[in-house]
Amino acid sequence: MPDLLLELRSEEIPARMQRKAAGDLKKLVTDGLVAAGLTYEGAREYWTPRRLTLDIRGLEARSRDVHEERKGPRTDAPEKAIEGFLKGAGLASIAEAHVHSDPKKGDFYVAHLTKPGRPTEAILAEMMPQIIRDFPWPKSMRWGAASSAPGSLRWVRPLQSILCTFGPETEEPVVVDFEAGGIRSGNLTYGHRFHAPEAIRVRRFDDYVEKLEKAFVVLDAERRKEMIRHDAENLAFAKGLEVVPDEALLEEVSGLVEWPVVLMGAFEEAFLAIPPEVVQLTIRANQKCFVTRRQGGEGGLSNSFILVSNIEASDGGAEIARGNGKVVRARLSDALYFWQTDQGDLPDLAGLKGSAESLGLDLARPLDQRMAKLDALGVTFHAKLGTQGERVRRIAKLAAEIAPRVGADPALATRAALLAKADLTTEAVGEFPELQGLMGRYYAALQGEDAAVQTAIEEHYKPLGPSDRVPSDPVAIAVALADKLDTLVGFWAIDEKPTGSKDPYALRRAALGVIRLVLENRLRLRLGLMMPAGDLLAFFHDRLKVQLRDSGARHDLVDAVLTPESDDLLDVTRRVEALAAFLATEDGQNLLAGTRRAANILAAEEKKGTHVAVAVDPTLLTEPEEIALAVAIDQAESELATALASESYAAAMAALAKLRGPVDAFFDKVLVNAEDAAVRANRLALLTRIRTATAKVADFARIAG
Repeated sequence: MPDLLLELRSEEIPARMQRKAAGDLKKLVTDGLVAAGLTYEGAREYWTPRRLTLDIRGLEARSRDVHEERKGPRTDAPEKAIEGFLKGAGLASIAEAHVHSDPKKGDFYVAHLTKPGRPTEAILAEMMPQIIRDFPWPKSMRWGAASSAPGSLRWVRPLQSILCTFGPETEEPVVVDFEAGGIRSGNLTYGHRFHAPEAIRVRRFDDYVEKLEKAFVVLDAERRKEMIRHDAENLAFAKGLEVVPDEALLEEVSGLVEWPVVLMGAFEEAFLAIPPEVVQLTIRANQKCFVTRRQGGEGGLSNSFILVSNIEASDGGAEIARGNGKVVRARLSDALYFWQTDQGDLPDLAGLKGSAESLGLDLARPLDQRMAKLDALGVTFHAKLGTQGERVRRIAKLAAEIAPRVGADPALATRAALLAKADLTTEAVGEFPELQGLMGRYYAALQGEDAAVQTAIEEHYKPLGPSDRVPSDPVAIAVALADKLDTLVGFWAIDEKPTGSKDPYALRRAALGVIRLVLENRLRLRLGLMMPAGDLLAFFHDRLKVQLRDSGARHDLVDAVLTPESDDLLDVTRRVEALAAFLATEDGQNLLAGTRRAANILAAEEKKGTHVAVAVDPTLLTEPEEIALAVAIDQAESELATALASESYAAAMAALAKLRGPVDAFFDKVLVNAEDAAVRANRLALLTRIRTATAKVADFARIAG
């Protein structure tokens, strides 16, 4: 079976777009081939900074003939109907049609149509220009003299060449001939733009990869990543160091080079006085370099960094490393200035006294000054929710209220909440916004804040996503909850709720953050007391369902336990866990079946208006099985009340389990719809007690299976 090789080569494609673009190319081409009636054995995409490549194996040489029978009108139909049929089927005359007979409908015309297959290269030549023209780049550009012409080609960067060959391994492949944006396809590619810029003639994928490698281009991005990882680790190890892992940077850097050459640079050790996160982010953001540390991770960062070049320099890379070191030192000088400036006094302290007094801040402390400045500036949080200073006051008040419920000191929670946003006005966070919280912790430590306050300042934004760590220190928990609850309650109050896929204020993330804080720290909080809006509690219920389903809980059990008033999320979770364990037993499954039977009988009788006694009359119980069931219900209700009062849900399920046998025996031996109306009403009352008892644990009607 023939193979297809396709390469679209351009100027540098942004690293963040490469992987998706290669995947888009694969999907567009393979979807087009399948739509044309072609099959293939496998397809794989590749990418470098300057090319997108597609290797499709086992592609059919031509599409199959398609045979179709198109039914027409009856043979005695009006002439116009027959003419319309001939035109639609593409027949020259009725003589080209066939006559079929139907016992009920009589004779009618049928057109036997055959659409012949087409050579694959013809199909490709027809579809590729449109794929290239409509390629879904997030951003694209026009270039050259043709850029002013209407409808000229747009591409992420100027497209330079198109390679497209097709054929079996045993024969010389053909060039699939087409043109896009004035560029005609061929069998030529080009190697590294500095080391091997000459044209390279290729036949199919295997020799394409081999010739590119000789021309200083590593086609496989994963291989480039491993080369960088391996060489970086070896280079660091030789110096007694190890590379600080950074998978995101590794992915990005592998998209910046076609021929990775790993080098080591250095900067002055004096810069290591800066927090390591600032050093790493400075070097990463500005130079796309990796930082190193002593082997074993002891002693913090080293002053050596790893860079990845795209060329093999004649001096072994010494000048490249020196140049990168020069830029790194300049950027670290800026970072050191930010770090030192943030530790000094602000120049306008006199104008901050009012804010400091209002918030209870100490202007002798630099971080307090920054919080006073944030308040004095009147920075808007949201037009309808006030300033950042007003928000901090709300969070501090709420954190103090939450603190005793989570085992935290209210004074420490208040102090942490007051300082949590202070680093937003620091120079370091102004340069690197992603360090907010972390820099606050560093500055809090420098001014001698309690360790719990330091931790809370850093962690109050957490968790930021499903994989982010959840704070466990009580003070951090209190401030993190207060921050998220203030956001949710505030935006609910101004009717800025998530709609569909739109959630501009990340309220779903905030709710999931609250849920994870509660569940993972096993907290007992009544959220309803903190949230006046009832539909906000319903929003939490929806997020809780998502969280529990993601952790493996059955959705029907969550629905069975949740009520509109459920505001203790940990309690809901524990009930779901106990219910799942109970239903995994034979007693649980049988009681579920018995409870459903009781509920169905009651529903049917209630619909008919059948009288149901208000309470069970022991004197009307005559059958041994109904007497035994009444006794079992009395005992279960008593044990259930005790278990629920102590929130021992395993014991509650055990109490219900004792009903299984009496319920089964009752339905086997006792006729519920007795002829005597009083007896019937009494037995229905007995079923009502079963439904009422189980409902104290869960709504069994919502349980599937």
